[in-house]
Amino acid sequence: MMRIAILGATSQIARDLIVSFSAEKDKHLHLFARRPDKVTTWLASVGLPRRYQADEFSEFAKQEFDAVINFVGVGNPAQAVAMGNSIFDITLRFDELILDYLQTHPACRYLFLSSGAAYGSSFSEPANCNTLATVAINNLALHEWYGVAKLHAECRHRAYSELPIIDIRVFNYFSRTQDISARFLITDILRAIRDKTVLKVSPDYIVRDFLHPSDFYGLVSTLLAAPPANTAVDCYSRAPIDKPNLLAAMQDEFGLHYEIIETIAGVNATGNKPHYYSLNTRAADFGYQPSKTSLEGILQEASTILQRHRLRVVGR
Repeated sequence: MMRIAILGATSQIARDLIVSFSAEKDKHLHLFARRPDKVTTWLASVGLPRRYQADEFSEFAKQEFDAVINFVGVGNPAQAVAMGNSIFDITLRFDELILDYLQTHPACRYLFLSSGAAYGSSFSEPANCNTLATVAINNLALHEWYGVAKLHAECRHRAYSELPIIDIRVFNYFSRTQDISARFLITDILRAIRDKTVLKVSPDYIVRDFLHPSDFYGLVSTLLAAPPANTAVDCYSRAPIDKPNLLAAMQDEFGLHYEIIETIAGVNATGNKPHYYSLNTRAADFGYQPSKTSLEGILQEASTILQRHRLRVVGR
């Protein structure tokens, strides 16, 4: 039985992983959050009312774990911008909590949810294994604090080379549990389809790589099963998708109406990144093989979201 602590259990990506893990009998999860009552309510809503225990963060160090997965952070770009440099302190506080735990439990594995933003705010080309992280050290902008916080944590982890710590850099993630009020291109698309409105988008060419929950679960499971290591891996699907093809596909599949407007600007929580994805396949060395392309995952999850909305409308 592998005992796994999930810190930040209220986050979307954490919840998706918890549901995925629930099918495994040989993994026991202990969930930690600022509001454990909220986690307990959610567990009941997804049919797992007694499967897992939820506690406050103060209870974490009192337990014995084989692995810790740290999801503490923000997933909404507007929220990340609003938090500014406070995200640095939050990231540091919970990272130090776990690093202190590892000092007395050195065999415990630590998976840290990092971000592609750790590379910096310039993605004129996709990242690769030789990409350098860039930080405007003399003129840090508000949107750069999130990436700097992740980079700082990763550097700190490499300094503990004797400990089994793997940083998982998430670029884009999409599932049926996505809060579609968030300001992402994909959620803007879904709201336009749901509300039968015309989506106004900028002409900027961008490429994104959306990870499906099943592939994130596959990656985490692979890392937990592999020999211990101290390194970082980038998340990737079988293939990224660019904006023109994404818009066309959503138009064909769901009837999206959109208009390209020169003056439209989006919310760039971590900077304007035309090619925000990675060609760094270090995760394959651990045995990771993604099963879905970005488009396949988006169409599957978007279909469920939109069907759920149609059922709600019919049920009124």
